[in-house]
Amino acid sequence: EVLREGKDVTLLALGSMVCLAEKAAEDLAGLGIKATVVNARFVKPLDRELILHLAERTGRILTVEEHVLQGGFGSAVLELLNDAGLNNTRVQCAGIPDTFVEHGKPSLLMNKYGLTVEKIVKVVMDKLMQKKTLCQAQGGYNRYTDLNCTGRRIRVVY
Repeated sequence: EVLREGKDVTLLALGSMVCLAEKAAEDLAGLGIKATVVNARFVKPLDRELILHLAERTGRILTVEEHVLQGGFGSAVLELLNDAGLNNTRVQCAGIPDTFVEHGKPSLLMNKYGLTVEKIVKVVMDKLMQKKTLCQAQGGYNRYTDLNCTGRRIRVVY
């Protein structure tokens, strides 16, 4: 279910993470980033058409789940995109790492594992909203320079 339309990034969220994704989209809007927010209640089976459409439209996806990442919803989205040949889509997955999770207050655990509005916004800005431009290749290798939204050069990836 699409809850909010945007052209810059797609936030696919599950369960209790939907509310966080909506709040993050509001904060991103304040930064000039228009986010599509999807209540991904279609985990099994995946809404193939919707995910592929959004991947082609925004080119950037963040999955947000309160589950272990390995073998989870984000992994299924990555597999779908790979099978469809959409390997240029930037994808980040927010969730619980495959490690022992200590017991504690939910708010403390959510903060520890990056499942807060602030950390979702940070992942979108730091990992997904950089633009890539092809630079002169040297020695037969393609060299890409990452640019942030302002066009300022920040790092080189080989």
